[in-house]
Amino acid sequence: MKKFMHDFKVVRNDIINPDYFVLYLQCSEPLPSIEPGQFAEVLVTGSPSTYLRRPFSIYDVDYENRVVSILIKSVGDGTKTLSCLSEGDTVNMIYPLGRPFSDPEGSDALLIGGGVGIAPMLLLAKSLHSKGCNVDVLIGGRTEKDIIEPWVYEPFARVFISTDDGSRGEKGLVTQHSIFHNKELNYNKIYACGPNPMMKAVASLAYSRNVPCEVSLENLMACGIGACLCCIVETHEGNKTTCVEGPVFDSRELAGWH
Repeated sequence: MKKFMHDFKVVRNDIINPDYFVLYLQCSEPLPSIEPGQFAEVLVTGSPSTYLRRPFSIYDVDYENRVVSILIKSVGDGTKTLSCLSEGDTVNMIYPLGRPFSDPEGSDALLIGGGVGIAPMLLLAKSLHSKGCNVDVLIGGRTEKDIIEPWVYEPFARVFISTDDGSRGEKGLVTQHSIFHNKELNYNKIYACGPNPMMKAVASLAYSRNVPCEVSLENLMACGIGACLCCIVETHEGNKTTCVEGPVFDSRELAGWH
């Protein structure tokens, strides 16, 4: 798939809480097709300690207005610099990168996002819903502040929430949510993105119920084109680059996950 490098103008920066924000970025040219699960490498200017581009999942796409939105968690100098951007500022991005999610072989899908790992699930929920799938979205977080914009999924999916401390939704890990109490687990595919321990637990549960599971890895990706090899992941077919051959993998491909 062809990659593009464009300057985008910041049209909105929605600060959700001290940890999370959503950048709305408008391109001067028509946007190429962007598939759910793909990501962008963002050049961070104004942060002397941030030398390399930062990878972020594409949160949503508005083709009519040529706007791409990115959900970001402030965790370091680069993301904190991005959090200070305001309307009219410019951001350079290389996109769309990586292997996207694939469709389920059936009509029922469960999408699970932990914290900022929910970022690629909005575009996926929209896409599956448009294809006639029944979509459930399970959003997990340590506390209520990690539950980001659950209402944006409601036009396309049933939404479930869990938090470790019980401050919102059911108390406990996502794999402890009552949605998993059904012994048959009637989904044709489960999709997950978030911390590796969470994804491994979801993948293991899906594997035990014979449900295909795709995970989006959040390895550090410096170049986004498979050149620097810093994002290597071990699979049953040898080492693969997360940025080009992922970030989406069938969990059964990954060595040591089952």
